[in-house]
Order: sequence, then C-alpha cells, then structure tokens
Amino acid sequence: MEDSTQFDVIVIGAGVMGSSTAYQAAKRGQKTLLVEQFDFLHHLGSSHGESRTIRATYPEEYYTPMVIESEKQWREFESEIGYKVYYKTGQLDLGPADNSSLVSIINNCRTHSINHRILDRDEARTRFSGMVEIPDDWIAVVTELGGVLKPTKAVAMFQTLAIKHGAILKDKMEIVDMAVDKHRGGVLVKSGSGEKFWGKKCVVTAGAWISKMVQNVCNGGVNLPVQPVETSLFYWKIKEGYEVDFTVGAGFPSFASYGDPYIYGTPALEFPGLIKVAVHGGRECDPDSRTWGAAAAGTTMVIGYLKEWIKSTFGDRVNWEDGPVMRQSCMYSLTPDGDFVIDFLGGEFNEDVVVAGGFSGHGFKMAPVVGRILVDLALGGKAAAALQEEEIKHFKLRRFEDNPKGNVKAFEEQVRLR
Repeated sequence: MEDSTQFDVIVIGAGVMGSSTAYQAAKRGQKTLLVEQFDFLHHLGSSHGESRTIRATYPEEYYTPMVIESEKQWREFESEIGYKVYYKTGQLDLGPADNSSLVSIINNCRTHSINHRILDRDEARTRFSGMVEIPDDWIAVVTELGGVLKPTKAVAMFQTLAIKHGAILKDKMEIVDMAVDKHRGGVLVKSGSGEKFWGKKCVVTAGAWISKMVQNVCNGGVNLPVQPVETSLFYWKIKEGYEVDFTVGAGFPSFASYGDPYIYGTPALEFPGLIKVAVHGGRECDPDSRTWGAAAAGTTMVIGYLKEWIKSTFGDRVNWEDGPVMRQSCMYSLTPDGDFVIDFLGGEFNEDVVVAGGFSGHGFKMAPVVGRILVDLALGGKAAAALQEEEIKHFKLRRFEDNPKGNVKAFEEQVRLR
C-alpha cells in the first residue's frame, strides 16, 4: 500500500463526535483519516443546525462532570480557532416539586458544587421579571452553566482544527466493509467506490447509521441497540416589544420543563425575534427513508402540547396562537436507556475498533469529552478503558446483556416517541 492509504487512526463518520475525535487524535500527533458518507456539514443527521443547549443539570450524576469538562474545552477550542461557537447564558429547569428527575438534578448540583437557586412560583416570576410563569406546585432551578452551541459552526471548527493538525478529510465516501488485517494487525476499511485504507485503530461514529454499518461489517453478528428517531424543532414568533427580552444578550436562559411531555428550548439567537421551543422526542425511522416532518397526526399533537406550554409559561409575550413560524427536521440516535454507547466493538476486531453512538438527542454538548475518551480508548486499548472505568462504565455494551433496557434509572423517561 502507498503511504497515503495508511493511518494511525481512521474515524468513520464526520458529525460532531467524529470530527472532535479526528481533531483530538491529530492534535496528539496521530496520522488521522476522517471519512464521511455524505457531504461535510450535511443536514441529514444529528450535527447540523443553528442551536444546541449546553447544561450541566442532569438527573444522571455521571453526565454532569462530562458537561463541566466540555464547557471548559469549548472555550479552549474557540481560542484556538479564533471564533465563537458557544454563547453562554444561564439554564432554567422547571417542573413539579416532587418530580424525580428534578429532585435528582438538585442533588447532583449539590454533589458537584454547582451554584443553583431553587425558586417557587413567586420567586421565579420576580427573577425573570414576569416573563416566566409556573404552576403553584412547580419549582424552578436556576444554574449559571447554560447556553447555546452553534452546531454546524462547531463541526466546521473541529474539522478545520483537524486539518490544521495534519488530518486527512474525505467526504462522499461510504465505508461498506471493514476487516481485520490478519498479516500485520490493524483494520482494513473499504469504500463503496473501491478505495482501501489501513489503520492501526478505527473509531466508528456513524450516528443514526451506526447500527446498520456495524451489522453490515460484522455480518449481522453484532447488534447495537441504537434506534434512529426523527424529531422536529419549532421556532415561535416573539411578540412585538419583547424581542430583546428573550435573547441570549439579555440573559434569557436555555430551558427545560420536566412535565409531560418534556419540553426544552433555547433563547432567541439564530433567528432574530424567534425562540426555539420543542418536545424531546420523535418518530422511530429508517435514516435512509425519513418523512422529513411530514407525519401530520404526530406533529399536530406535539404542536398542541407546545401551544399550551408556551401560553401558560410565556403568556402573551410569545405568539402561541398562530403556531410555529418555522420548523426543522433532525435525527436522534436513541438507546433504550437514553445513555451513550462507548465501547470496543470486540469479536475479531477486539480493541482495534471503538464504537460510539446512541447519543440520544443530548450528547452534542459533550463532544469535547467524548472525542477525548474515544482517542484514549483507540490509542490505549483496554488499559485506557480500565483507567477510565468510572467515566465510561454506564456506556458499555454489556449493560444490555442482562437487561435489554440497559441502565436502570429511578426517574421518568424523558423522550416521548410517537
């Protein structure tokens, strides 16, 4: 083989996780190849668009340290690239006072020394100058670590930095086969157009396509429990006179509401005068044959939930009456427990192939840490995994062996499927 086909690390899938991994591998001096089946910065998966929430308020205690570390790294990466992808504001979590997820969030804030305030209805109204209303039996949790990430811009940042550190990037290149090199070790990968590459190690971050790809290269012998889900995001018109109040610049927070359904949103930033409010959920789908938001019955139901929530929470400051003025389609890669999959593929590939997926609609914010972990595992193998056991033990594939639902949790499911 020519040297241009040989690499230390091959990363398959150039969404935010793969791009972060390629950048961090290249930065450590590894000869790195990043391969994407579609165009770079495409809108077919989970890493495009104009806003993602960053928050440290999780009911699962193991995500909070990952977000705290990632938040610092987003700032470092911004300094290296020279432009902003992270727009800081606060985070507002709402819900019934006895909601188990919200109770766990408060406990995790205390455990990890996250500054937070717990507000009742009157205190929330005062804190947000009457812009936020909650029911009498609800509370509001306000934390400082919150904000908005610009997804497409962030992926472009990682890819640019990867190139800066010597990585090779190739798009419009679908990987259709992967095999162990029995003569010298490592992994051989083959594209649909017949190009072949060899890597000492391989990292698969194929998003909603990861189960299909792994089943294909393992001849059906490995089943990753990752279900693609198509979700819709909605933007709502802020009424005249209140446009500035709901902006990041004015300090309006990113937010999540732990009612039924779980509703989340971001302050006005990407589209002046519009605020994003959506339901955390969607429709199971095949990533290669989506409806692109055309499932009318489900969408009508979701918009109904959102209208009621906006009416009761933001009142006459946001135009809920006429419905959303803009909608976008996006993808989740959902595991049964909503937790990530980060592990060695195993079998004949042993520790030469690392798989990462199932980020379940909430992983984007942690891409810096996920990229670091994946490079650690690729370069250090099982010895590195042992050193990071506490950090990654909830993400291993073996959790599904005894319980198909994965990690057992003491609080409500947040993703609504329809």
